[in-house]
Amino acid sequence: MRYVIYGAGAIGGVMGARLHLSGQDVALIARGAHLEALRQDGLAFTSADGTQTLPIPAAGSPAELDLTAEDVVILAMKSQDTVAALDALFAAAPPSITVVCAQNGVVNERMALRRFPNVYGQLVILPGTHLEPGSVIASASPTYGILDLGRYPRGSDACAERIAGDLTEAGFSAVASEDIMPWKYGKLLRNLANSTQAILGLEEKAEGLMARAHEEALACFAAAGIDLVGDDEFRERFQALNRIFSNSPAARAGNSSWQSLTRGSGTIEAAYLNGEVVLLGRLHGVPTPVNALLQEVATEVAASGKGPGAYTLADLEARLSGD
Repeated sequence: MRYVIYGAGAIGGVMGARLHLSGQDVALIARGAHLEALRQDGLAFTSADGTQTLPIPAAGSPAELDLTAEDVVILAMKSQDTVAALDALFAAAPPSITVVCAQNGVVNERMALRRFPNVYGQLVILPGTHLEPGSVIASASPTYGILDLGRYPRGSDACAERIAGDLTEAGFSAVASEDIMPWKYGKLLRNLANSTQAILGLEEKAEGLMARAHEEALACFAAAGIDLVGDDEFRERFQALNRIFSNSPAARAGNSSWQSLTRGSGTIEAAYLNGEVVLLGRLHGVPTPVNALLQEVATEVAASGKGPGAYTLADLEARLSGD
């Protein structure tokens, strides 16, 4: 069995590096300058143990790999890139291939299930960084991340157990779950803050604004009849992870949305995080002004190329009040 990491950024790069180091057969799919660096120099993987250069094969698309039904494709791109990635995968892969959605948000599994029958959702709690081509940083040790998974929409099987076992062997905490989506909705609730860091930068906090964003989300989940893992259960699972702090080279700078804008990507995942709450609110008649504002401003900042810190909390509050 081979693990094909489709989107070898912060999450995919760390997963690919650790699976490779544990002896698994791994291939990476990347693009642009990152792909060029991977092909030329290998993957520079930084962790608490220092930096290693790993000669993992890298491709620019699924068509460049001889994909078989025995491969496991781990989707690790941002949600705004999923449809194009799945279309390329659908054109190159056998229908029975295994697809794991190692992504934030809750829509990627549904996108994948339109094209492939064997789709797995994955809870990703993995502090990683990707800011430079050819380089990723793992910012947790000795457990590198939490990567529970299960079939979508629910259930588990021998494949999920095997993948969880391989990930555990690679240094992650991973279990096969019978009902993974309530965990992903619990993670979505926590990812609503990604936009604020991308908009405000790393220094300014927005606890009050985020409390209101969470209240909107919980009201939407209740109106839609969506189950999510509670805070206590989520915090207990999170205890398996030990982040690296201080001035270590492996310390994480900012969240994934902050990293996207810092790299100047021009796009951000807000439509699939805050925007998921906005969608549910519109479907079920629940007001979501805070999440709508965060989605709008984060997308605006990404498109402008201004980068994190383009607005202050006072700016957001003024726009929210209509001033």
